[in-house]
Formats: sequence, structure tokens, C-alpha cells
Amino acid sequence: METANEDLIPITITYLRMERQPTRPTPPAPATPHAIMRAEKPTVHFYRYLYNTVGEKWTWSNRRYMSDDEVAAIVQDDSVEIVVLYVKGVPAGFAELDFRGLPDEAELAYFGLMPEFIGRKLGSWFLHWAISELWARGPKSIIVNTCTADHPSALPMYQRMGFVPYRREDTTLRPIPKASA
Repeated sequence: METANEDLIPITITYLRMERQPTRPTPPAPATPHAIMRAEKPTVHFYRYLYNTVGEKWTWSNRRYMSDDEVAAIVQDDSVEIVVLYVKGVPAGFAELDFRGLPDEAELAYFGLMPEFIGRKLGSWFLHWAISELWARGPKSIIVNTCTADHPSALPMYQRMGFVPYRREDTTLRPIPKASA
């Protein structure tokens, strides 16, 4: 799964922090039947399904280059929670809540919706829910990052929710590896 340097994608990563719990009203809940469930100690296969499906269009590739053991060490850690949004019984998105930095900070490591559920007014509601869950553990701050390869609404939505940029970094992103024949 190697990639040539010329295949690297130039991006700008924006790192954001929230230092106090927002007081804005909760966005309206979805009108369709929905549930949020924690995937406790998810299998790597299930996690990769979520990560790859949500991130395909946005070039989420970092975890694709990790071995199954490396992914399992993260997503099965007792201080990491994978929560899945279901709409009418179908996975509609997921959030990876990382509490390994407590008591100082918690991280929204990954957040996104399945392609079929983008544009259905689920994102801000689910993000508000995830932020509330992160604050419930009592961190001093919450961090998240996004990049120019991500959904164009990601950065503005994080800022509307109360995150403030504190650093930007120009770097490169490895493309999604091509499947072996």
C-alpha cells in the first residue's frame, strides 16, 4: 500500500479547540426514527466499514494505512468510544470520542455521516450530541481538526458549534490506497 510522493495531496489542516461548553440551543432532533448506540470494543472490520464509507469522498486515508492491530489498539481502547448514529436501523454516521487526554482534553477524533445521509439536517444535531458527550467527562477543553480535503461545511460547522481555530498546518495527505488485484 505504498504511494509515490507525486501522489500526495496538498492540504491545510485547521486545529480547533473549545474551552467552555456551549450554551446554544440543541438543534432539532431528526424527524425520522433514529438511535445513537455505542459500539463497544468494535471489530476492526466494522470500524473500517464506518471510517471508509464516511471518509471515502473526503480522502480519509490515515487509518487505511494502519495495520489491523494498530486500528484495534485505538478503537478498542477503554478511553475511546465509537458511537454510531442509526436512522431507521441503518448506520447513518459515526463519531469517535477520544478521552485518552483527560483530565486536560477530550478529542473528537472523527465525525461524519454516510454519503446517503448528508443534507438531511442530521450533522449539526449529531455533532451537538457528540460535543455534549465529550463535555460530560469533564475535560478542560475539547479539540478537533479538519482539513481542506474534508466536507466544505466541516470547518464552518465546527466554528458555529463553538470551536475556535488555534493552529493551521500546510502538509500533504496520502491518497486512499488502491485495492490490490
